[in-house]
Amino acid sequence: MGSPLQRRRRPAAFLFALRLLLSVCGAARARGGGDLRQVVEVPGEPGSVVWAVQLSDLHLSAFHPERAADFRRHVGDALAKVNPALVLITGDLTDAKSKDLLSSRQEEFEWTEYQRIIDDVANKSGLNKELFYDLRGNHDSYGVPEVGGMFDFYKKHSINARLGRTGAVQSITLQNNDRKHLFVGFDSAMGVGLRSPTNIFGQPTDRLLSDLDAALSQWDNQSTSYPVTKIAFGHFPISFSALTTSGRSIKDIFLKHSLSAYLCGHLHTNFGRNLKRHHTSEQHRFSSYEQYFQFDIHKGMSTAVSSGNCSARTESAAEFWEWEMGDWRSARSMRILAIDSGYVSYADMDFRSGSKDVIIVPTFPLDSRFMQRSSDPFDFTCQATSTAHIGTVRALVFSRYKIESVIVKVYESHSGSFNLVLEQEMEKTSGKEVRGAMYTAAWKRRDFSEASPDQYWFQIEAVDMNREVYLSERRPFSVNGLTAKISWTWKEFRVMGCQWNQLYFPIMWTTLAFLFPLVLVPCTSLAFYDIQFMLKFLRPKKTRISSRAFTPVNFEFFRVELSKMYVIWSGMLLYLLYLVFFPWFTGYAVTENHNKMYFHYRGWSTKYLANSSSMPYIGLPDVMVIVLPHLLFVVLPAFLVIAAIAAERAVYLGHDISLRAKKDDDHYKSWYTKYVSIFYWLRKILLLLCMPIIWKHWKHCRTIVRAYEVNPFLDAPVYCFGVPTLLWLAIYRSSSVGVYQI
Repeated sequence: MGSPLQRRRRPAAFLFALRLLLSVCGAARARGGGDLRQVVEVPGEPGSVVWAVQLSDLHLSAFHPERAADFRRHVGDALAKVNPALVLITGDLTDAKSKDLLSSRQEEFEWTEYQRIIDDVANKSGLNKELFYDLRGNHDSYGVPEVGGMFDFYKKHSINARLGRTGAVQSITLQNNDRKHLFVGFDSAMGVGLRSPTNIFGQPTDRLLSDLDAALSQWDNQSTSYPVTKIAFGHFPISFSALTTSGRSIKDIFLKHSLSAYLCGHLHTNFGRNLKRHHTSEQHRFSSYEQYFQFDIHKGMSTAVSSGNCSARTESAAEFWEWEMGDWRSARSMRILAIDSGYVSYADMDFRSGSKDVIIVPTFPLDSRFMQRSSDPFDFTCQATSTAHIGTVRALVFSRYKIESVIVKVYESHSGSFNLVLEQEMEKTSGKEVRGAMYTAAWKRRDFSEASPDQYWFQIEAVDMNREVYLSERRPFSVNGLTAKISWTWKEFRVMGCQWNQLYFPIMWTTLAFLFPLVLVPCTSLAFYDIQFMLKFLRPKKTRISSRAFTPVNFEFFRVELSKMYVIWSGMLLYLLYLVFFPWFTGYAVTENHNKMYFHYRGWSTKYLANSSSMPYIGLPDVMVIVLPHLLFVVLPAFLVIAAIAAERAVYLGHDISLRAKKDDDHYKSWYTKYVSIFYWLRKILLLLCMPIIWKHWKHCRTIVRAYEVNPFLDAPVYCFGVPTLLWLAIYRSSSVGVYQI
């Protein structure tokens, strides 16, 4: 029979579904029938607002049934309360990882479980399945060698596939009160799905970007009463999206259309809750490093609006916000995105503590930390103060029980404390076919004009029939359209502010540019000092330099040490050449193919890949997750330790001879004892430093052995045993030259 709430909702849900089906029948299909370009009329009040729900990174796993159980328990009821116009699931629907997280493959059990759960949630919510859009993430493509092949369970069990949404780009336009809100989703996961860990970047193609551009342009040539609000959604953040073969990026397409927001997932809350980034077309004007880093969440905008010049809007730079939402896997997050008269805001829900009886989504004023920096100041400064959406505070309130009162509270921030300056009752809007409860309160916004964008903060308080009090998150606002500054933590900057596809080769070649001289300079020095040693005996005796001179580093003894470590230095040089010119190892990079593939720093070779593409390598820059840790945390420290062992022995021998000549002197005997002790412990420290390097390397080897079914003796002998062998030779050489003696 269903709950009373569901029974009350069924007539409205039926009418909405009927309108939706009629709109689908008249939808214009893009080439190939992939993008249906649906247009859906959103009926009922509040007429100025539409809202959608975003979920991401479900990671439904055979080893973690609690994720699916919580999803079924909480999401259906939440969607029934919120009654969104769309439900967007932005990737990583299943986990496709082993229990120890070291290997990956598609498990059909996880996909059938996802299909059952999403059907149950849709039925429980009373929403039509046509409102659900689910995209692939990198986990959904692990080990899928061909889209549509036997291991591509997404094409069989996802909602998009079951509804015939076969294209990589999908769009739907929500229409209400003559306003159009365009949502465009895209799938940029790998066409040939490599297994983890070399599958973490979105890999858009030139065709995908052309289709995305066309979908975002579909209303550009049609006259509309209001500007079209454009929202894009996908799985991968910009920082984890590669360039196409022609050098184009998703960011360029988004800037061209000045999106209101790009909604994505992928990074999870492990890196922080502040995974947001503001992009503008003016970034390239500031400095050349912008293609590699963005140190601040916000980028400066050169606009004359703040000075009162309202004609400057046509000259404003293109911009968009990128909002990563977190994950369901560990944070149990759900996001409600609201578009109120063209203004976009959101509120995040956390279901780790259980279901939410009341959900509050403030829609105006906007959070001053996440406003568009060119269009919003124009609206706030240049539009008439009598405009309805500027002159009222508004909030959506979704509740399981009857709401008795809703109050807006405005605080003034001063020295870290908040002082209440306004408390006002909000009124509920009325009308036919009410989709959700909108509460409004008229205010004198000019009373809160300020020089600082975070001087005033507001909060919505709701009280239900049980006298329970619920509060929204307190957030800053600015009636002048000024933007409050927020900063990333180091972890957040590392994943949002760094453009890793651009950084890979500079980091790799810089590291190699340091390592090669580290090996070559001692070798050339050895040859140089051999020549100097021969010339010394050809000079007259008076011009010969005493070999017993006391210097910080006696290069003659350094030459002797190098000559004794010739095999080690040669091995180091050959190892570096091997990493540059030869494959590191071979392994099963995909599940279906039975031929092993070669791993290079440029990617996985496609030579033995069935249905191989025209690209000689795939998986760039994803291979950086193996290449850079090996170079930076294994090869570099190992080579530095080996060089330090040689230098330490040379310094010791040079000083030892000088001091032994004066050993009979009691003063020098005491100093000599301390001197030997210092070098004894220095050598011990250098030898101990070898242990964490070998441990780190063992973990790397264990990862590739499990991930790609690599036999370390047959498939990766140089990669797995090269560095440990060099370290062992250096340790053996160091311990075989004698013990420090007094």
